[in-house]
Amino acid sequence: MEKKWYVVHTYSGYEQKVKEALEESIKLNNMQDYFGEIIVPSEIVMERVKGKVKKSQRVVYPGYVIVNMVMNNETWYLVRNTPKVTGFVGHDKMNPTPLPEKEVEEILQAIQEGKGKIKPKIKFEKGDSVRVIDGPFTNFTGTVEEIKPEKGKAKVLLNIFGRTTPVEFDFIQIEKI
Repeated sequence: MEKKWYVVHTYSGYEQKVKEALEESIKLNNMQDYFGEIIVPSEIVMERVKGKVKKSQRVVYPGYVIVNMVMNNETWYLVRNTPKVTGFVGHDKMNPTPLPEKEVEEILQAIQEGKGKIKPKIKFEKGDSVRVIDGPFTNFTGTVEEIKPEKGKAKVLLNIFGRTTPVEFDFIQIEKI
């Protein structure tokens, strides 16, 4: 009985509810030996809502849950009949193909590396007009010259004392006009 990783397609936005329902069904049907980990790959993002910085969890693969399980008729039926599940991913819905081990390792590693890291939500791109909403340049307006998503920063061209000056801001310090 070797457990393999399978991708389950769900209604978008219901990934966490599917995970919880699946875990409950596994317990109720006493099938813990056939199932391993159930993962909803997600990351924490920071965004400004109504002037306040808010942390929220964002699903990396909307509409998908990754399940470690032994594939047989009973386990297939249990997963397939979980509310909000539309089926397994693969060309043969009745006999789904497991994820390659290398891909699973990459996904798990990305989740581990992302834990604790907070990614800012990017709402603008190069050339957008923005207003500074925090820091010493509050209420200045400028144009986005460069975006550095890995650092959560943007270089903005501001007009200071009649001269165009590039200034680097955190994403949460500026908003799109």
